[in-house]
Amino acid sequence: MCELLAMSANVPTDIVFSFTGLAERGGVTGPHVDGWGITFYEGKGSRTFKDACPSSQSHIAQLIKSYPIKSEIVVSHIRQANRGCVSLENTHPFTRELWGRYWTYAHNGQLSEYEKKFISSRFQAVGDTDSEMAFCWILEQVVQQFGDTAPENMNVVFEYIAKLADEIRTLGIFNMILSDGIDLMAYCTNNLCHITRRAPFGKATLIDTDVVIDFQKETTPNDVVTVIATRPLTNNEQWQVLSAGDWRLFRLGDIRIEHSAV
Repeated sequence: MCELLAMSANVPTDIVFSFTGLAERGGVTGPHVDGWGITFYEGKGSRTFKDACPSSQSHIAQLIKSYPIKSEIVVSHIRQANRGCVSLENTHPFTRELWGRYWTYAHNGQLSEYEKKFISSRFQAVGDTDSEMAFCWILEQVVQQFGDTAPENMNVVFEYIAKLADEIRTLGIFNMILSDGIDLMAYCTNNLCHITRRAPFGKATLIDTDVVIDFQKETTPNDVVTVIATRPLTNNEQWQVLSAGDWRLFRLGDIRIEHSAV
């Protein structure tokens, strides 16, 4: 399976610490060697870095670990291929434009018997993964439901997307990160967790490599930062583990919608 990483913050924040831990799982502490990618939002714009090489060996990943790009929303993914070949076009995150905003998506899991369901015309997959086809289908359904103009209340859009994710989950494992550059959605089938850091800040230690950070030295008392990951990245913090069908919507580091399936 692949692994996900995302961040929502109320101030531009770098994700160097968390990404350093995730990158180790791309070939050192984990088997996810079939590519990686990361997207940083900056206002309405975004910048994406991808590589079909393992994140633990990638020179581009070394740049991300050493250069603190600050963003309020980040979406990242390391891949262990099960659908589609190892190639740049099959590397997450995937991005499409909708309603004048860049939507970014990453998926962890494997789906079956999806070809007849994921039919779309406006949004076309470039690669040959079940993940990208699911993303295109979701956006196609959103346009059919809400039209070519975004509704004033975007909460209803993400609530609808959660229902679509419930449908997709019947086809297999579907852990998803999705963002329109304002809100960040996390949907769980089997493995997804999150942690929100706010004052008083303390120290954190990565599980996958010998790195410790003192967040009190890196933040202000008003900072709020939420990190979402497939598995906890630190061993001395309390991560909130989601259950099947749970989903969260984050904005500026805080939970905007909290839905539990049970």
